[in-house]
Amino acid sequence: MTVQHFTPEGMLQPVPYHHVAVGTGTKHVHVSGQVARRADGTPVAPGDLAGQVAQALRNTSVGLASAGASFADVLRLTFYVTRWSPEKTGDFMAGVEAVADEIGLRLPMPPASLIGVEHLFEPDVLVEVEATALTS
Repeated sequence: MTVQHFTPEGMLQPVPYHHVAVGTGTKHVHVSGQVARRADGTPVAPGDLAGQVAQALRNTSVGLASAGASFADVLRLTFYVTRWSPEKTGDFMAGVEAVADEIGLRLPMPPASLIGVEHLFEPDVLVEVEATALTS
């Protein structure tokens, strides 16, 4: 395996992601911000944060696979969520959990950041996902 995820003793636990990732591969894979759109641009799950998280992660999985990577190779995930508030945590995690087995995303997730933003590029886009992976 090219990536080892762990959360050392002395860091906040439990959280839905690991705090540390160590990559030993040689090929870097960067997947740009993925949103809840089908390949033809059709919006998926309008107004539904959980549904949009799930679809954005599916799209991220497609991007990883196209470069010979999978979520097992991911060093870091970054989520951008519009008008974020802690009350949205349940819906956010429901989206992650709904798709994790389907796309091979182990829980806890790789190191991740969730960044609240006022809006993204289209008014109906609630979440965007970026991934960085390392493969051999």
